[in-house]
Amino acid sequence: MHKLLIFNDEQLLRRALTHSSYANEHPEAIGDNEQLEWLGDRVLNFICGVYLYQLDSEITEKELTDRLKRLVNNKQLSQLAKQIGLNHKILLGNGEIKQDGRQKTKLLSGAFEAIVGAYFLDTNRNYQELFLLLKELFDSVSLEKDIDPKNRLQEFAQKKGEMPEYKTEIKGENAHAPEFISSVYIGDKLYGQGRGKNKKEAENNAAFEAVNQYKL
Repeated sequence: MHKLLIFNDEQLLRRALTHSSYANEHPEAIGDNEQLEWLGDRVLNFICGVYLYQLDSEITEKELTDRLKRLVNNKQLSQLAKQIGLNHKILLGNGEIKQDGRQKTKLLSGAFEAIVGAYFLDTNRNYQELFLLLKELFDSVSLEKDIDPKNRLQEFAQKKGEMPEYKTEIKGENAHAPEFISSVYIGDKLYGQGRGKNKKEAENNAAFEAVNQYKL
């Protein structure tokens, strides 16, 4: 288990893991994680700012701001959530489970922020301890300017003499607002999966996951 998920206060951890959809279906729940998500967002931005400044204090303010956006956007935070196994531990309502909520970018991003906020409280607001744990995760993130993930994945595949193949399906009970789920393969190997409001968005998110997971 990742250290970010080891708490002194187990109830605080459970609340951080409780999505509103679960709390709505379980009156006995101690609350959902929305307030902790709000706190975690603020704490995370501060720690990321310190991390980026220490990483390179000579770059311009604009570049620092651009890097911060790349470090804390929903896609990136959802990847970090998966990296610590949060997608397997979050408590979801039946509706979210049926809609494969454990793979939803925004949901996982919010859960990661909630864990950060809760951990901050659990350690008596110990920024330094939290900074060290997050630094290990941030060190694995590429801070280069965004490159179209589909192009980057295609360049990688071409070096292997292959081309990425996207398999996309429509899922969801709402016919007026369907959800698209795309899986990208290189050869017979699954490299990433993504969701979106349309086929293009789902394929882009699948490529993004592949690029980040394999550090391409």
